[in-house]
Amino acid sequence: QVHLVQSGGGLVQSGGSLTLSCATSGRTFSNYAMGWFRQAPGKEREFVAGIRWSGGTVDPTSVEGRFTISGDNAKNTAYLQMNSLKPEDTAVYYCALVLSGGPYLYAERIDYWGQGTQVTVSS
Repeated sequence: QVHLVQSGGGLVQSGGSLTLSCATSGRTFSNYAMGWFRQAPGKEREFVAGIRWSGGTVDPTSVEGRFTISGDNAKNTAYLQMNSLKPEDTAVYYCALVLSGGPYLYAERIDYWGQGTQVTVSS
């Protein structure tokens, strides 16, 4: 059984930085993509960043210039570095994995989800 285990997150002041990690367990993957979504109260879950590994090529993408996604293919682990955080970045952040496609991810096509982690940015 596949699990995505998230770590990081928490409370940070506006302008600060946080790093989220997402590690997989249960099997190894090839030609897959991982990424991050976030969901604020009363809002839909939205794509934040994704990274695809395919045939030795790494292809990252992010919809937020302040956020950078990276990963370790050998460990099937992804990281989200978030800089210059703003109060509007406050949300629950979810790690996601798809067995095909990416790096842009669609919530309805996700194969595996992480448990979610709260990120709160105070003003």
